[in-house]
Amino acid sequence: MSIYLTKSAMKKNLLEAGKIVNTHGMRGEVKIMPWADSPEFLMGFEHVFIDNAPVKILSSRAHKGCVIATLEGVSDIESAIRLKNRIVFIDRDEVELEEGQHFIADLVGLTAIDAKTGSTLGILKDVMSLPSNNVYLIKGEREILVPAVPEFVSEIDMESGIIKLTLIEGM
Repeated sequence: MSIYLTKSAMKKNLLEAGKIVNTHGMRGEVKIMPWADSPEFLMGFEHVFIDNAPVKILSSRAHKGCVIATLEGVSDIESAIRLKNRIVFIDRDEVELEEGQHFIADLVGLTAIDAKTGSTLGILKDVMSLPSNNVYLIKGEREILVPAVPEFVSEIDMESGIIKLTLIEGM
């Protein structure tokens, strides 16, 4: 399982976690499209970063796959409108991932290895978030789409920068 956040091969301290897509109501609430497994993930933070500045979250709730949030200093629709289309960041150090979870930002750029043969398949270039599960896009001599499930992902070694994949015929 992966936490869907920013896509970058370098480990950054601030990770893209969503985008303010609209306002909500007249009291300055903003609607954030989370770039994580669920809106609840983003709701677990006391503050986020917008334009590299920390912003306290006064309240938040899930609504139709998004997060409706009241942010400190944003008390009317005019100030909320100014935040539309801004990217919301979180501090990597404030997240404790469970065993087997990784930030997509850390997965992109890993070298994909065939677990059976040891041959290099290519580089993990993207992680597509689909309703059933994530899918890894591997680019090498050819493009390979690999479901991000234990049957196909044998090992992820972040320190070595590799991901071992077990492919089936036709992949």
